[in-house]
Amino acid sequence: MAAIGLVAIGRNEGERLRRCLESAQQQVSQLVYVDSGSSDGSVALARSLGAEVVELDMQQPFTAARARNAGFVRLQALVPGLELVQFVDGDCELDPSWMAKATAFLDQHPEVAVVCGRRRERHPEASVYNRLCDLEWDTPVGEAEACGGDALMRVLAFEQAGGFPDTMIAGEEPDLCWRMRQRGWTIYRLDAEMTLHDAAMTRFSQWWMRNKRSGHASAEAWHRRGSLREPQALKELVSNLAWSLPASWPLWPMLWLRVYQRRHDPAYATFIVLGKLPHAQGQLKFWADRLRGTGGRLIEYK
Repeated sequence: MAAIGLVAIGRNEGERLRRCLESAQQQVSQLVYVDSGSSDGSVALARSLGAEVVELDMQQPFTAARARNAGFVRLQALVPGLELVQFVDGDCELDPSWMAKATAFLDQHPEVAVVCGRRRERHPEASVYNRLCDLEWDTPVGEAEACGGDALMRVLAFEQAGGFPDTMIAGEEPDLCWRMRQRGWTIYRLDAEMTLHDAAMTRFSQWWMRNKRSGHASAEAWHRRGSLREPQALKELVSNLAWSLPASWPLWPMLWLRVYQRRHDPAYATFIVLGKLPHAQGQLKFWADRLRGTGGRLIEYK
């Protein structure tokens, strides 16, 4: 326990932040909460729950990657000999059994740098968009290419890979995992409950912006890592752009059927196909920002 800490990030999460920090109090020795300009009392709440608080300078461009890095730096200063760090978003609650299972797995597998588990949506019944999130997070168990925002990481591997890329507005976790894998580490997804997430996504516009952000992340991933070393990134780019062209729209029923055969869920297939449009928009935004020489602004859906 003395060598394990947690970094939570958030802004105006309210009761979700309370659930997040309380769920971790008995599982780690030190909590660090990184706040990005909250106005709802989140800073005072976190301190009342025993968390060390880092308040980001909002005069600098904000990214979740920058927040996580800042939290990690503070956590290292507070916990001598820090070996493991659990990263979590402030709208997530840790499963009571997660830390014990995750640390036991890392003890038995020294080659694994990152371990993650099943993230579930707290209220999948509240909207089709929440349910889509829950389906998206049901990823295969076993060795993986990347993790999401909730994951337990070895400090050694995190430092060797250089931490999260501060300037990435999305997709920073796959980028970090890619650099870890280049150094011989592996990423693993356990068949275990990890976190409950509260997306609170009830509007089509929120779903659109979330997918636009994903498209932006795909374009930046290809730009940073290159098609020869990461062919899957190029495949995703081409697919989004090709299927978003009006000339391809008459073929959407064929694509819908192909997706439907994977999950047999009509809503899932419909939104995967429709999502090609905001994904392509996000990709084009990345390249337009590059041509203008401007940094990308955060794309938020909440």
